Amino acid sequence: MNKIRELPLRQRTTIRSIAYALNISKSTLHRYRRLGHIRRHSNAIKPLLKEENKRARLQFCLSMLDGASLPHDPIFSRMHNIIYIDEKWFYMTKKYENYYLVCDEEKPMRTCKSKSFIEKVMFLAAIARPRFDANGNETFSGKIGVFPLVTQVPAKRNNINRAAGTVETKPITSVTKQVIKSCLIKQVLHAIMEKWPSEDIGSPIFIQQDNARTHIDCDDEDFRLAASQSGFDIRLMCKSANSPNLNILDLGYF
Repeated sequence: MNKIRELPLRQRTTIRSIAYALNISKSTLHRYRRLGHIRRHSNAIKPLLKEENKRARLQFCLSMLDGASLPHDPIFSRMHNIIYIDEKWFYMTKKYENYYLVCDEEKPMRTCKSKSFIEKVMFLAAIARPRFDANGNETFSGKIGVFPLVTQVPAKRNNINRAAGTVETKPITSVTKQVIKSCLIKQVLHAIMEKWPSEDIGSPIFIQQDNARTHIDCDDEDFRLAASQSGFDIRLMCKSANSPNLNILDLGYF
């Protein structure tokens, strides 16, 4: 075991590489693994945190404490008034797909211009904590919506699938701050105002976003005006920088 410990990590990525470095058989290493002498470990790279990052993360977590519980019995607030948003790119298709077909069924034909440049589309998701009554019945699912970042454009030319001028849905390939802002104001805010529990209208609601460059400033005037309509008080907030493990959507949805 000490010989394995002395190997550099780059030579310990597979059973084969360890066996080659130590000049022993793979079956011997498999036996060591069954006996519990060695174990497989998945290692994920972590963000580099500077001192100011650590302080910001601590302050962010402390801000989520219920003020009424301080200082003797601190607990986190219920966070029912926070909506989490984030974006994710998805490929329109994959190079290879598995299908189950009946014996006399023809093989499906899938085509694209280049297998190296398959089109992608970005979705923006918005969720909040679900709510339940005293009997455990769901009163609010927390599902605000998933919004594709696409645009409607008329076709420029005729082809075998459609005539020129036919309106087509195309993915927005360059997602800018203006695109995100438009989606927030025209789609996300509308969905919140439509689905939010009526008993909480008027209380502050926070939309939590990360620090991506395409996200709008928390004091954006256009957003503030749109978010204060119909008696709502919706505000933007950002989580601390370099904190992917505080991203609810990445951890539990995407």
